Amino acid sequence: MEKITFTNREKERLDKALAKKLQKPRNQIEQLIKQGYVRINGKIEKKAGSKLKSGDLVEVTIPEPKVSQPKDVHFDVERIYEDEDILVLNKPAGLVVHPAPSVKEPTLVDWLKANDISLSTLSGEERHGIVHRLDKETSGLIVIAKNNETHQALSKQLQDKSMGRYYLAIVEPPLKEDLIIEKPIARNPKNRLKMGVVEGGRYAKSAFVKLTTSKNNKYELIGAKLFTGRTHQIRVHLASINRHILGDSLYGFKSKSVTIPRVFLHAYILYLKHPKSGEKMRFLAPVPEDMLDFLQKYFEENIDETIHVDSFIGRFASF
Repeated sequence: MEKITFTNREKERLDKALAKKLQKPRNQIEQLIKQGYVRINGKIEKKAGSKLKSGDLVEVTIPEPKVSQPKDVHFDVERIYEDEDILVLNKPAGLVVHPAPSVKEPTLVDWLKANDISLSTLSGEERHGIVHRLDKETSGLIVIAKNNETHQALSKQLQDKSMGRYYLAIVEPPLKEDLIIEKPIARNPKNRLKMGVVEGGRYAKSAFVKLTTSKNNKYELIGAKLFTGRTHQIRVHLASINRHILGDSLYGFKSKSVTIPRVFLHAYILYLKHPKSGEKMRFLAPVPEDMLDFLQKYFEENIDETIHVDSFIGRFASF
């Protein structure tokens, strides 16, 4: 087991202090605290909201990861870029990122292990290498950390916004205008499967821009950029203004007029600074065939011109 000890320098919540110090997601920090792996001045503290004082000695024990039984992997994932520190993948829709008790099928983490890819361990056994995630039905770009130093560096970039993604989505009905949505998100109190705009929830900010409307003016291709990274954020914020991504039966509805195979949301562009060289890097994942087929059938414009990288990113300049 690894032990980390530090002296706290300011008044703040225990979970927030540990999240900054360990560069781990808040839910993992909460589990460490609840399971008795954190001590303050020698005493076990199991309350995530406990207040630290300046001078408090904090001790954290990082337990050995549980070794899970690997699952058979019979699929491949497109590699967009790879070096000794990072791996950028184009995740297909329908693939779960990491294992969970409710997940029976092989995941992206299973694929990474099956391909003997060196991975960071900061996120624990079930999330090896995972710095940020994508919903199962969302396709597109995801970056994998191949060592712990890279994981820490990329986690810091997520916090300071020097790393992020732009998304494409097909929605119904069209937006009235380009807009920013700032509404707090938390677990929906009436449906535990969903997130929702909830008073007292975590701050969330999203930007949406209009790109092109379908021939029947019923659907619209839009761009989205996240300034925070809450679960289901794009879907929740769109639902809060009565807009829904096609194929999203959880937050919207299944279209009666067309068959949509999955949620039409795609992580199109990823930008970051290389964790070692500091070089600014930008990656693109082509629009998947199912979305492209729909766009070609229902839209008139040249989609390639509409989503040209430079002009697409330029649409967010005012945000």
